[in-house]
Amino acid sequence: MVRGESGLRRWMALTVVGLFLTSGAVAQDAGLKRLDNGDDAKAWEAVGRLDINGKGFCTGALIAPKLVLTAAHCMFDSDTGQRIDEGHIEFLAGWRNGRAGAYRDVARVVVHPEYRFDEVLSSERVRNDLALLELSQPIRNTSIKPFKTAARPRKGDRVGVVSYALDRAEAPSLQEVCAVLARQDGVLITSCSVDFGSSGAPIFVIENGQAQIVSVVSAKAEVRGEEVSLGTALGQPLAELQAELVAGRAIYLGSTPESRRVRVGDEKVDTGAKFVRP
Repeated sequence: MVRGESGLRRWMALTVVGLFLTSGAVAQDAGLKRLDNGDDAKAWEAVGRLDINGKGFCTGALIAPKLVLTAAHCMFDSDTGQRIDEGHIEFLAGWRNGRAGAYRDVARVVVHPEYRFDEVLSSERVRNDLALLELSQPIRNTSIKPFKTAARPRKGDRVGVVSYALDRAEAPSLQEVCAVLARQDGVLITSCSVDFGSSGAPIFVIENGQAQIVSVVSAKAEVRGEEVSLGTALGQPLAELQAELVAGRAIYLGSTPESRRVRVGDEKVDTGAKFVRP
């Protein structure tokens, strides 16, 4: 049993395990709707799969034509704990069944300056688990509209999540109805369903008929025997990330001319590609 620090401890004991540290059953607050096609899928084209070095993937969301929001821990090698400063990361906007609405390489990465990958999972780690990725070229496809961000919701508010995961890597799934269970120390605790690959997925509210991102998925946890998800609140952490990017503190990702586009799970090329703990 691992207990969250300060405010989380006051709320209730948590068995907290990062998405890159565990598997297990998926929380069942509401049914997941697979977004294979149709109008429902079109509304979420700005959510995409992030393929990382041909080894694994996370979920990301476009918040500007050239910026993708995701979780900071996706930018670290889960085996070595080292930052991915070189390599190849590709954003596949609206990836469904072998095709994407847009393909873009990631040129620069900025991770929240206070995020630490190697520390014990805590509210501080989750609170800073945020990264911004700058694409090599903007996405200006009229069918792929960047999401706006909004202030974090209150306890009891209804939220939703769109994510890829190990068992749904070829198309995202939508969970429209999940709830904010608590909001403490900059961490949002929700009943949203998450699993491997869901890291960085947008947690959103619907306002005036439009989805607005209020958090991104950082980890899953267990509360009184029920699985929940943990997300970082936006607001100040996102503003700090944007300031880091403007200040030129992002890491440039390099890729050699010989590099080839590698899909996670591609069976035709012997690259060692596999699912890793994202």
